[in-house]
Amino acid sequence: MATMADVARSAGVSVATVSHVLNDTRPVLPHTRQAVLDAVEELGYTTNTLARSLVTARTRSIGLAVSAISNPYFTEILQGVEAAALEAGYSLLIADPHDDPEHERKVVQLLHERRVDGMIVAPSAKPRELLAYLSRHCVPAVLLDRLVDPPNAEGGPRFDQVCADNAEPMSRLVTHLAGLGHRRIGLVAGLPGLSTTSERIMGYRSGLAFSGLSYDERLLVHGDSESAGAERATADLLSSGAPPTALVTGNNAMTIGALRALRARGVSVPDGMALCCFDDFAWADLFSPRLTAVAQPSKEIGARAVRVLLERLGEPDRPARTVRLPCTFVHRTSCGCPDPSESPATSVPHKRPGKPSDDPSDVETRR
Repeated sequence: MATMADVARSAGVSVATVSHVLNDTRPVLPHTRQAVLDAVEELGYTTNTLARSLVTARTRSIGLAVSAISNPYFTEILQGVEAAALEAGYSLLIADPHDDPEHERKVVQLLHERRVDGMIVAPSAKPRELLAYLSRHCVPAVLLDRLVDPPNAEGGPRFDQVCADNAEPMSRLVTHLAGLGHRRIGLVAGLPGLSTTSERIMGYRSGLAFSGLSYDERLLVHGDSESAGAERATADLLSSGAPPTALVTGNNAMTIGALRALRARGVSVPDGMALCCFDDFAWADLFSPRLTAVAQPSKEIGARAVRVLLERLGEPDRPARTVRLPCTFVHRTSCGCPDPSESPATSVPHKRPGKPSDDPSDVETRR
């Protein structure tokens, strides 16, 4: 097996220069850099990651704790995390906490014991033990998608956080339905305790108020962020004395559950019930009717979380920050509108009703 010294001899440079090229620790003249890279290729040299980790106290690995198996939404986020980590030269260790607070703390501890340099975690609805563990062991971490981090003594977040905007895109769905004449708009909301659930409920109520509609608590049900729960919740709505004429679902899994409940009762979409959903997904365009949805920038959320974590590793003492990425309103036909695919524009960036359109950009909050 070739060594760094072999590479140095072949390239006619010092071992230190080879190290600077491979680890990007100091600028090297372009022709010298190329000579080292050519020697690496010719000799088949590979970095001894274990040896380097002993010297640098870094493993160049990231721990990722998300419920990707039980929640399809996280699959695209995982893809974004993996791509960004690989590009930065980091490996990825993945664990599924199954949205269970006790299991969540255990998998984070296991990742920490494997000496990952930092972690990206999508917390459960009750993350007290998780946050306590990360704080106690000073683990560099980014909270993903769900903002459950309480403020520190200075009023800012304790951990970096990356998520999508939730309230205003949900408001957009509600005002869109109201603009089509609906006066009883129901919401199948997610699991109580998650910030995504509370923020989307806030957006739902904001959209009603903006449209001049009263909030009716009977039209808001919880599907607990899963298909089966949404199916039960939607069935309850349909069985009520005054069911809604339009429905908004709080995530992609609950959209499937709501559609099952509607089909079981012979309610067609959009003629019997207009439907909009938070979370677009790969086959939403294949349903009949095609689903009007808010699309989250899932891969970019994952990639941004990696970049924020790497910045944290480079500057451990900088203030924590929260980064929010914009969503996109995808206009299709389940809302009851004519097929927008016949017009040139079928997807527009989300903007709050009544405000002029601006180019979408992420919003970053520092405390």
